[in-house]
Amino acid sequence: MNLHPLLDIHPDVAQALAANLPVVALESTIISHGMPYPQNVETALKVEAEVRASGAVPATIAIIDGRLKAGLSHEEIERLGRAGHAVAKVSRRDLPVVVARGQTGATTVASTMIVAALAGIRVFATGGIGGVHRGAQTSFDISADLQELAQTPVAVVCAGAKSILDLGLTLEYLETHGVPVLGYRTDHLPAFFTRDSEFGVDARMEEAEEIARVMKTKWNLQLRGGLVVANPIPEAHAMPRAAIDAAISQALREAEEQGIGGKAATPFLLARVCELTGGDSLSANIQLVLNNARLAAQVASAYCTLGA
Repeated sequence: MNLHPLLDIHPDVAQALAANLPVVALESTIISHGMPYPQNVETALKVEAEVRASGAVPATIAIIDGRLKAGLSHEEIERLGRAGHAVAKVSRRDLPVVVARGQTGATTVASTMIVAALAGIRVFATGGIGGVHRGAQTSFDISADLQELAQTPVAVVCAGAKSILDLGLTLEYLETHGVPVLGYRTDHLPAFFTRDSEFGVDARMEEAEEIARVMKTKWNLQLRGGLVVANPIPEAHAMPRAAIDAAISQALREAEEQGIGGKAATPFLLARVCELTGGDSLSANIQLVLNNARLAAQVASAYCTLGA
């Protein structure tokens, strides 16, 4: 199964798609830029195992030597993890350059959605989506993830938007572009490391089957774009909001003082928050990704039962 000349679909993924079995896309930026080695590789393999244990086939997305990959081998995951920041961080704008040059790149939420859609994968699990950065009124720093959600038909299961962002403006942007934000058993938008925020979701969903029906209905109505499925971090692994807010505020000050912005901002801020919390935020990050993988597998399974 190969739907695009630049796309390679892993045999396990291709077989599942052909048989209308559930597949969950996973990003690769978390491997190269989200965590240190070897925790990045260990986490990536744990997340894939969690998807399998929950009844779906994992498809980690990346660009390897100029080829779009929907599903990676263990060796390819190890390669991304060892290379770390030496691997290009690839969003929509970077895809044509990295592919044309035959380079290797780790995909963000936006580019993972693009490759997943090319492969025919409808559900994607990640940690948190990008969004409108604090101070965007002057910097215009808005993640390409949001525009991708406005145009690419993939449901993104996440722990809300990364808490380093302006959550209110992120929701405003999504509303403007018609992207539903569905809260899984919550009325409030999760803030990545914490289970809630002061902001509400568009609709509360109690079961994966209900989420799948909303997905199906949206695309049957020929409405463009994807959906955000906001899944709070498990209570046992959530961090106190005061502690995480203090760490984020300090990390933001340091980023400004050092002139760090653009695509370097998020990796710097997450790494600094991890340092300031004594590693607690890294542990929380791993747990929320595993939690999202479980829900994504359930949603993908429910979606498959709805038929064409």
